[in-house]
Amino acid sequence: MKKIAIRAHSVSVSAGKHLILDGVSLDLHAGCWTSIVGPNGAGKSTLLRALAGLVPHAGRVDLPGLPAHATTARDRARHLAWLGQSEGSPDDLSVYDVALLGRLPHRAWLAPPGPADHAAAEQALRATGAWDWRARPIGQLSGGERQRALLARALAVQADVLLMDEPLANLDPPHQADWLATVRALVGQGRTVVSVLHEISIALQADAMVVMAGGRVLHQGACADAATHRALENVFDHRVAVRQFDGQWLALPKPPSNDVRKTAYQVGTA
Repeated sequence: MKKIAIRAHSVSVSAGKHLILDGVSLDLHAGCWTSIVGPNGAGKSTLLRALAGLVPHAGRVDLPGLPAHATTARDRARHLAWLGQSEGSPDDLSVYDVALLGRLPHRAWLAPPGPADHAAAEQALRATGAWDWRARPIGQLSGGERQRALLARALAVQADVLLMDEPLANLDPPHQADWLATVRALVGQGRTVVSVLHEISIALQADAMVVMAGGRVLHQGACADAATHRALENVFDHRVAVRQFDGQWLALPKPPSNDVRKTAYQVGTA
């Protein structure tokens, strides 16, 4: 029986009177990569933030893999690393110093980084292809370079669980492939990765998929299962078709029906 890394019990999140997440319950397996997909406004990012403990929520989120003696926020930060959308860092910080921020949960208050911290930062920067420009201020980086530096910060934590919200934002295809290789290496080491992705074909390369809409989980299953493919096609109103090519599952865009195209043309030309 697979171990559980994260367990959500009836998790709900509201903004004023608006219910963003509606009683979500799910188990995320340890040592696996789970992708979370769905249309805009489905509640994907909110769910990930709730799992990370970053937003107030009703219900409960448990980390069964957290050691019994680990009771502090620092303990949790060692166990679970976070990479969010559009995260900021002071523009004058070097890329190397940004990666070292990932080591803060491992250091005593105001203690300088030690050899293990420097080794972890270097390993993370090399894994993301950012080592050669480690001395550059992060404020001088392109969007894709900045994303790779922030990914290095998350990797430097060396956590058992990594939660990543849109980690491929601003990355070109070669660096998306690098990210994919990094995730597979992490899972190969027994780590757990949970990622919100808009790149559905890449999301289909995960071990498992959570399909969301309207603040709820509509389906959870293996990425290779036909039921997962049907749920994915349904949630996107059959505007994508899941097909296998060269041993991999891909989500291919489908044109709208003639009626939809006619309506769109009429609206656009009215």
